[in-house]
Amino acid sequence: MRLDKFLKVSRIIKRRTVANDACDAEHVAVNGKRAKASYDVKEGDIIEITFGQKTLKARVLNVKEYTSKAEASSLYEVIE
Repeated sequence: MRLDKFLKVSRIIKRRTVANDACDAEHVAVNGKRAKASYDVKEGDIIEITFGQKTLKARVLNVKEYTSKAEASSLYEVIE
């Protein structure tokens, strides 16, 4: 699954266009490297997203095309 779609489906970022813009602005890294929106997300990947001064670091636990709002947080775990 594409990185921008995973960020939207997992509800880390609410809209796919915003996720795409964050990737273009180099605010998103996967496994320590800056990632494009087209990056293919796999289970076990570590995603780091910079929101201003804060950074969210999460490990991908599951990759699903669709999920409910209640189950969205089960797709990843926050590391730091």
